[in-house]
Parts: sequence; C-alpha cells; structure tokens
Amino acid sequence: MISKSSFLGAFETASPTPQEFARRLSCSRRDFLRSAAGLALGSALLGGSPFVHGEAAAKKRKVIVITFGGGARDQETFAPEGQENIPHLLRELIPQSSFFTQVVNRGILGHYVATASLATGVYETFNNFSAVPPEHPTVFEYFRRDLKRPSSDTWVVAPSNGFNRIGESEYRSYGPGMGAKVVLPKHLLTAAMSGATSDYEHLLRDNYETPLYAPKLGGGEFELQQLETILKLSVDDFKAHAKTLSSPDELSMYVVRQLMRQQAPSLLWITMHDIDIAHAGAYSLYIEGIQRTDRLCAELWKTVQSEPEYAGNTTLFILPDFGRDSDEDSGGNGFQHHRTGDPASRTTWMLALGAGVREGVVYDNPMQSTDLVPTLGAMMGFSPSLSQGRPVKELL
Repeated sequence: MISKSSFLGAFETASPTPQEFARRLSCSRRDFLRSAAGLALGSALLGGSPFVHGEAAAKKRKVIVITFGGGARDQETFAPEGQENIPHLLRELIPQSSFFTQVVNRGILGHYVATASLATGVYETFNNFSAVPPEHPTVFEYFRRDLKRPSSDTWVVAPSNGFNRIGESEYRSYGPGMGAKVVLPKHLLTAAMSGATSDYEHLLRDNYETPLYAPKLGGGEFELQQLETILKLSVDDFKAHAKTLSSPDELSMYVVRQLMRQQAPSLLWITMHDIDIAHAGAYSLYIEGIQRTDRLCAELWKTVQSEPEYAGNTTLFILPDFGRDSDEDSGGNGFQHHRTGDPASRTTWMLALGAGVREGVVYDNPMQSTDLVPTLGAMMGFSPSLSQGRPVKELL
C-alpha cells in the first residue's frame, strides 16, 4: 500500500504550475490505484479496445452517467487516509473499470453550469444560479435527433437546485421537445406532500450554497400526475418509501430504479449532490455524503446487473463535476467550498465500466470534462457536432 507521506510528497515542491499540479495529482492517483486496486497501466497494454461496433450493438447499448456531485477532494477519497470513505469504488467498481486519473474542468465551478458543460461538451458561461437552459445542444438532443429516439429513451434525475432546465438547450435548430425528460425528486416529493413536509425536511433542502434560491419549474419537468402512469407508483407508496430514506440522493436513486424497471431508457443521466452539504461547514456531514455516494454508485451498478434490459449491454460512467478547494489555498475555505479555481478544485477523475470497457486499467493521460459528450456520441452512434471536446480513444 502506498503511504500517506509518499502520496502527499508529490505536492511539497513550492508553487507548481496548474498543469504540473494536475500531472502530479494524476500520477499520485495512478500509483495509489495500481497499489491498492491492482490496476494495470493503460499505456502498457497492447491491442484494441473491446468496444463492439455495429448497428445492432448500438441499438441495444445503454449508457448511464452519474456525476459524483458536490466535489470531493483526494484527501477524503483517493489519498490513503481517505480510502476508507470509498470502499465500494475501490473494492468493487474500480477493479472492473477503466479509470482516468486526470480530468480537468476549465469552466465555471458551479454545480448547474458545470453539469451543463458536461452534458453539452462545451464550457457553458451562464450564471450558475439562473433558471436558464444550456446555450449549446445537450447530449440528449444529439442522441434523440440523430438516432430518432423517443422522449422516453433518455431521462435526467437531478437535485432540484436549478437543474430543471438541463434536459434541453435553447439552441434553436434543435427545436423544442427534443431533449430529455427531467425528474426532480425533491420537487416531486414536495408536490406529493401538499405542503405538509415536516417529516421530510431532511430530503427537501434545495440548495446548500444559496438557500433562498428557488427556480421556477418548467423545461419539460416531470409532474406529479405522471408518477403513477410512468413510474407505476402511487402517491401514497412514494411518500411511504421516501419516509424510510436518509438523503436527497437516496430519493433520487429510488426514482432511478423505478425508471429503469418501467421505462428502461437507453441514455440515463443521474446527478448526485449530497456531498455539497460541505458548504454548511460540517466536515462530518461532508464525509457522510462521500460515503453515501460511494455506496449508491455501487448499488446502482448492482441494479444494472439485475435488470434484464440493462445486464450485459450497459456502460456506466462516474465522474465528479469538479473538486473542492485545497487547504493550502489562502483564498479558499478548504473542503467547505470550491471558489478559488485552484488546480485541486479543477482536476478530477472518471471511471468507466461495463459493456465495451477494458477492466482493471488506469490511464493518466489528461482529458477535459468536455470530452465526455463526444465519447458518448462515438459509442452510441450520434454526432455531437457543436461540442468542443474530443472522444476518449481508450474507450473506442
């Protein structure tokens, strides 16, 4: 096992450039994962990707994207002292995956705008707290228009702090109605409770950064009356199960499982957000959010294996929207925020596993957040013509 001192020693040189910091962080993750999880170095492997091409394969293929949302630093995850917080990633998912150690976000570090950038392949520049759609076409619109897929074949399940507009862009040539349907479980639960929310307050806090921000609903948002017709859940059953849950992300995953069983969408996007409780300043709640997100990711992968529509033909991507401030940056607040734009808050990672992905491999070559959409396009057979990223060749 690589030691804490050797992991952190890579950062003791005075004032490295952002590029050098990202490279050192990548190498530290790589060496730790090769030691802790037994991953092979991707550049040492011979032969092509196991990815299967062809029209028949593309029609059956399903892709799920989970944003490990809220921003978690290496000190609490991939550094040796943080590994106890991500046991499911380290022991179950990463050994089956291709793991990319250096994903750089060069855009705005706000959760909605950063997630929109992931979903468009372009660094969006709108105000993070504005109830606006992305400016550029989303992956959902590319997918539906190019492959002529119905609206039921792509869904977004997201926290309700402004994400209601993420399913469809304002790009005119794609036209209205070509995006994904968006489910905001907290808004759905609020509607189901008809104002009597005292037993559910732990599931309903809307935004950890600006509690007074409450965007108007719209943009194709899933409505309460669709609960029974689409998810096959009565309002009473939904409320009863919600009462047994401990966090908004658990509520989201409950909705995700129902969507998978009842609609089996081919492109499913899930935004996790419990980790962002760090803004409240309680380190213990931040750690609890990381541990819960780790567990929920593993549970979702088990659901994939147990559902006939998904087992054997699904590729899962897990990646953060960005990180959090380092303790050493005098302009930040450490784990609590992501305000400085320092290299620690910009340099993240991506895990891919499932159909067409080489298992037990770690890659430390740099990629950008905007590379996700072109990669999904190459895998699924659509052309994200306005995205700015490049397909990740190791996955194709």
